[in-house]
Amino acid sequence: MAIYVLSDVHGHKAALDEALGLASPGDSDAIYVLGDMVDRGPEPLGVIQLVRSLPNAHVLMGNHERMLVDILRETGDMDSFTWALNGGVATALGLDALDKDELAELVDWVEALPLFDVVDTATRRYILVHAGIDALEARAFLATAGIDVFDGRGAAEASREDLLNMLAHQDPETLLWTREEFWGCPTGLVGADGTGPVVVAGHTPSIVLARYAELQQDACVDAEGRGCVVPVGACDDTGGVADRIDIDCSAAAGAPRGRVGIVCLDDGATWYASVKDGE
Repeated sequence: MAIYVLSDVHGHKAALDEALGLASPGDSDAIYVLGDMVDRGPEPLGVIQLVRSLPNAHVLMGNHERMLVDILRETGDMDSFTWALNGGVATALGLDALDKDELAELVDWVEALPLFDVVDTATRRYILVHAGIDALEARAFLATAGIDVFDGRGAAEASREDLLNMLAHQDPETLLWTREEFWGCPTGLVGADGTGPVVVAGHTPSIVLARYAELQQDACVDAEGRGCVVPVGACDDTGGVADRIDIDCSAAAGAPRGRVGIVCLDDGATWYASVKDGE
């Protein structure tokens, strides 16, 4: 079983469909979608329907799903005007077209989406979140659990359960919204020997990633200025291993710079589909 990860499709169903066709995950492979399926693009509910139809799909909540729930449940500070400014018009129109039972089922499903997960390939453990983590808080929590992550040791000794417990104690606002604080500093979870968990996140479009991050392993955009999957943080302190990977390929920007990207964590292979005009 291989593990595929994508994020921040933002209503661009056609590009998602094309990217999935290129990647061709098998029915036994796992697909992780790290949130922000909705808003900005023309088919946010189509994206949700496509994702929910995928075998072995695992979906995390993004900040835009959180906004959707807060608006409909009146559980947060978000108002309809601010949601519209953040691209919520197409999502609202799609929700208005649903009957009462369909709407209730969809909102229940979105509201129940988890904020994080931890997955393993044959060679590496990965932390999956929408936006990122508070690395200092993460290391402090692991230290209280008896895992010494300081002085370059990393968190290779942390079990999956240890990491899930750590994530459960993170501020949900951080997991959904962090940007500069996460991309601007190493996590300290990958040790100097190159071992330890790598954090995979979206939320920050790669076309603007250079504002927040240093030590990008690859270019943040391709030759035509389109978003890419970007490993970040490889240095001597991490044994040359990128401790973070940005998988937001800037679909929210639309055509011509936006793309939906998919990465296979098992071998690092990537596939891209560009957002086209009107899609």
